[in-house]
Amino acid sequence: MNRRPWHSNYPSGVPLEIDPDSHDSLAGLCVASCRQFGARPAITNQGVSLSFADLERKSRDFAAFLTAEAKADSGDRIAIMLPNLLQSPIVLLGALRAGLVIVNVNPLYTARELENQLKDSGARVIVVLENFAATLAKALPATDVETVILARVGDCLPPVKRLVTNFVVRHVKRLVPAFRIPGALRLVDVLREGRRHGYHDPKIGPEDLAFLQYTGGTTGVAKGAMLSHRNMVANVLQSSAWVHPFFDSERDIAVTALPLYHIFALTVNFFAFLKLGARNVLITNPRDMKGFVRDLDRYRPAFIIGVNTLFNGLLHTPGFGELDFGSLKISLAGGMAVQEDVAQRWQEVTGVVVTQGYGLTEASPVVSANRLDIDHFNGSVGLPFPSTDVVILDEADRPVGTNEVGELCVKGPQVMQGYWRRPEETKNVFTADGWLRTGDIARIDADGRIYIEDRKKDLIIVSGFNVYPNEVENVVTMHPGVLEAAAVGVPSPKSGEAVKVFVVRKDPALDAAALIAFCRERLTGYKTPDEVEFVDALPKSSVGKVLRRELKDLPKSA
Repeated sequence: MNRRPWHSNYPSGVPLEIDPDSHDSLAGLCVASCRQFGARPAITNQGVSLSFADLERKSRDFAAFLTAEAKADSGDRIAIMLPNLLQSPIVLLGALRAGLVIVNVNPLYTARELENQLKDSGARVIVVLENFAATLAKALPATDVETVILARVGDCLPPVKRLVTNFVVRHVKRLVPAFRIPGALRLVDVLREGRRHGYHDPKIGPEDLAFLQYTGGTTGVAKGAMLSHRNMVANVLQSSAWVHPFFDSERDIAVTALPLYHIFALTVNFFAFLKLGARNVLITNPRDMKGFVRDLDRYRPAFIIGVNTLFNGLLHTPGFGELDFGSLKISLAGGMAVQEDVAQRWQEVTGVVVTQGYGLTEASPVVSANRLDIDHFNGSVGLPFPSTDVVILDEADRPVGTNEVGELCVKGPQVMQGYWRRPEETKNVFTADGWLRTGDIARIDADGRIYIEDRKKDLIIVSGFNVYPNEVENVVTMHPGVLEAAAVGVPSPKSGEAVKVFVVRKDPALDAAALIAFCRERLTGYKTPDEVEFVDALPKSSVGKVLRRELKDLPKSA
């Protein structure tokens, strides 16, 4: 029996193995690419480009400031709370070059969510776009953060455009709520100050941490997946090797619409295309679909990654169908299942197949992807990446046969070291012989293609973002009128899934609108329930555990 049947189905030019030890660190890999590709444009945003040389120089300045002025030591955590702007890659690469551990933060977090993540990670430094500084100001007193660096939208633009952009953001659109953070520094000043200092390359080893990437894992409790430099180097090499035969890095352009604080875009778009020496166009606000379509018309990318809702949104945006798709080669989907009708319409309009991949934060994140030369959407999440092993295990952790269903488990150099300061959680997510349990129910066919059948965990995926029922339930039950609550995912034509909560009332006068408004103040938008159903009791097991799956089958109350 062929233990790795997928190897015989790899595209020509894709290696069976990669060498995760070919670079000592992710920082070293990135700097080598910056020096190799020098004058080529690396990152484009708001009509302005940074060359690879610009990125190397500015990230070096940021690293120098962190070590010389902020007195940050290797292994200290730095939180980055930025959308897709030119500042993002500068700060990301600079932090890595300083030997810091990056904690990516969703800028849309509420103060409660932000405080929890900063406290758990022990971050000493945070870089935040001033648009979200008011949230940080509320969370800051309870954290260990010592240095706050404020970025403005126009920081990396030419002087006149910078002034105009910042004025419009602050005074015309009024997108910067009032805040007060004594001692906060400006990113432009930080870069200028860092330039005055010599940069001393810290000793960064392959097993040193590069990221604490927060996820609910398989239990729903938010925790940091410890991704080492070796983990990240491995997945960058795997991703770039998968793309390389189909992509001309000198001419082709990649577009990044998913946020870089999301591990999918971070690894597959930013780091992999940096390795390839390709130009990457950052989309700051993909929800502005009309603006996104204008950018697609302007740059005519060869590569785009997205989630089902992004592809569906573009298909329904006026003008998208009239674009010239002659340059588009690859449309790669992940984060959530692609609906077959969306894939079919995308191929009809663009002439390009939506190619699905699969991953999870704990694997840096990519485990598998379809060949990029397939001619139709096949419903599979593809073949395991180079140097990656997968197996389907039954409830007793025994391998099952071809096309038999069980839990998908993974081994490979991209698999995390464990969960930050949670040894029991780490122990539980690995089998006795070292397989990472994904929590997803799947099967593998005779050619090695993986098909995801269901989710073992109760994770809800809204527009590609993970929502953990425990967190939603905790917030809902904070309301004085709620006795019990349970959250589930329900189908949504807009976001793939939406959050629905079933509530046992303590106060008979409590209504759905009031409860949703209460949640909106305490949860990011995509986590906020779209629907509330009041019930007399929640279905429970003999030991009192709420049976969420049964809730989905309950007849709706009148």
